[in-house]
Formats: sequence, C-alpha cells, structure tokens
Amino acid sequence: VYGTLHGPGYSAGDAVTAAYTLPGGKKFVSDFHEFAIEWEPAGMRFYVDDALYATQAPVTIPAGKTWVYDHPFYINLNLAVGGIFPKYPDATTVFPQSLFIDYVRVYKR
Repeated sequence: VYGTLHGPGYSAGDAVTAAYTLPGGKKFVSDFHEFAIEWEPAGMRFYVDDALYATQAPVTIPAGKTWVYDHPFYINLNLAVGGIFPKYPDATTVFPQSLFIDYVRVYKR
C-alpha cells in the first residue's frame, strides 16, 4: 500500500510517496485492515493497523513546491485499474475485482 501526496508540481511520477508492506510476507487481500491518516495543517501521518509507516510535512515535498494540505479536502475511495502505476492491466490481470470497505470514520481534533 502507498501513502501518497499529489500537489501542484508533485503528482503522477513526481508524487511524494511511501510504501508499506505487511510483515511476514502477508498479503492485504487476506484480511481486513485499518488504514488511517492523521492530517493536520502542518503534516500527515500514514498508518496501517496502527503501524506508522510515513510522515509527510511541508519540508518533505519538492523544493519550491507548495504544501496544499492546510485546508479541507474530500475523501475519495476507489479501486483504480490501469495507468502506469503500478502497471497497465495485461493478460494476467483478473477481472472483475472488488473493494470491500467495512466502515469509514472521520474525526476532528
């Protein structure tokens, strides 16, 4: 799984991103997991199952670019297929695919 920031001048292949894999070679598809982002105007922290795997802040985006995460956004949950990341579908790609979401919670500090 990836925690990625897309902003003006740092999107697509230039996005600020961090990867996380489950310990012991486990696969995300094998069970439900909790994904969390603690989002504050001066930074974001990304978690999987309570494990912090990335912290992003204005100093981690490319030099000369603008930190745009200091105002409200919306949540977009999807199952995207295609594009250059991670790769285009090919003969090994299995369809249909499913995305199961048990719940979404948003808290305000």
